[in-house]
Amino acid sequence: MRKRNPHQPDPDGILLMDKPREWTSHDLVAKIRNHFQLNKVGHGGTLDPNATGLVALLIGRGTKLSAKLMGGDKTYEGEILLGVETDSQDTDGETVAEKDPSGVTEEQLRAEMKKALGDQMQMPPMVSAIKKNGVPLYKLARKGQEVEREPRFIHIYKFALHEFNPPRATFEVMSTKGTYVRTLAHDLGRRLGCGACLSELRRTQSGEFSLSNAWELDDVLEWDRAELSKHLIPIHQV
Repeated sequence: MRKRNPHQPDPDGILLMDKPREWTSHDLVAKIRNHFQLNKVGHGGTLDPNATGLVALLIGRGTKLSAKLMGGDKTYEGEILLGVETDSQDTDGETVAEKDPSGVTEEQLRAEMKKALGDQMQMPPMVSAIKKNGVPLYKLARKGQEVEREPRFIHIYKFALHEFNPPRATFEVMSTKGTYVRTLAHDLGRRLGCGACLSELRRTQSGEFSLSNAWELDDVLEWDRAELSKHLIPIHQV
């Protein structure tokens, strides 16, 4: 791989991408930076590795828009698995409790999802990138440590059931930044009395940007720098 030329100006703008499963947002940034020999690349909001969907990559002077883009509301589609609790609140973690969820009805599920709407304080999970004394919580969690966390103010605009095929339920959620959807799933399971965890998640909207306008990684990697520039959203449009 050639070294990036620090004197070669980057194109400026925003590239909307559909993040693949098992990639971190940082992996996606590094891949695009190295492939196009760019000097400045960032992103406008992290997704967990096994979540997919919309990530806004910020290129060149677009990196100055990070705070603005990360502050936007988010929309997700996903799936919840009832009857299972894990230490990460999703199916990537170790199972810590199991209970028969067969008594949960669709009416109960809709009612409890409705209770999650509005302003609230949410406790971040231990398996998260939030730092405690400079150390990400997930690193402490890997060592079996659990530390005190500060709850965060969030607002849930929508938490709607799409389909219920016990023990799995598909849903859509619209929320403010910083909302942990896997914590929504975990808390929902607690209220239902059977436990639950997040099994799938896909971000479909971030601020004014939509997944319908995002590019697949394989397609982007076929471009050269000139083609990349053509597909960037100009800074002045944000």
